[in-house]
Amino acid sequence: MIPGLLDFAGVAVFAVSGALAAGRKNLDLVGVVVIASVTAIGGGTLRDLLMDRHPVFWVARPAYLYVIIAAALATVAWARRFRPPALSLAIADALGLAFFTVSGAQIAEARGLSGVVVVLMGVLTGVAGGVLRDVLSAEIPLVLRKGQLYATAAIIGAIVYLLLQGPIDRTAAALVAMATIAVLRIAAIVWDLTLPVFSLARHERDRHR
Repeated sequence: MIPGLLDFAGVAVFAVSGALAAGRKNLDLVGVVVIASVTAIGGGTLRDLLMDRHPVFWVARPAYLYVIIAAALATVAWARRFRPPALSLAIADALGLAFFTVSGAQIAEARGLSGVVVVLMGVLTGVAGGVLRDVLSAEIPLVLRKGQLYATAAIIGAIVYLLLQGPIDRTAAALVAMATIAVLRIAAIVWDLTLPVFSLARHERDRHR
């Protein structure tokens, strides 16, 4: 699966998640499109800037913007007709995380970068759009919420993609990596899977007793 297709899939589902987030904040149509756009292109833009890819992907191919606008407006129309499921935003975000993480990893890999940089670029591509969406929506970014398996899922997925390069072909490795990220993220939401939390508060309290 080539990075271009992953980017189109990523911008579509991240635009949906941005539109849903905007709807929860009661924004107008302009606000919906703005939040959807920032969510959809934020990660890929950061990736391209850091890797000195010019022009950035959506400037080179404006079709991405049309996909974002169409996805955002379709989400608004659907949400007005049907009540979105409680987990709709989380599922859209998990899919966007999966698509963009693998896309970013593939692009970094094609540049011949080292494995750790490939993983980092994949994670940045996957999480940055969601961070911008949450900041503009006045929410604590998912990647910073206590114990959330968010960036962790992206890291694991990017590593899985690299490790599978030998045993199976690149396309199959990408599909397995995307499935890994999406399943980990959705499982974390459904079963409240978290990482251990580091806190100095208890130690500070004990020291001041």
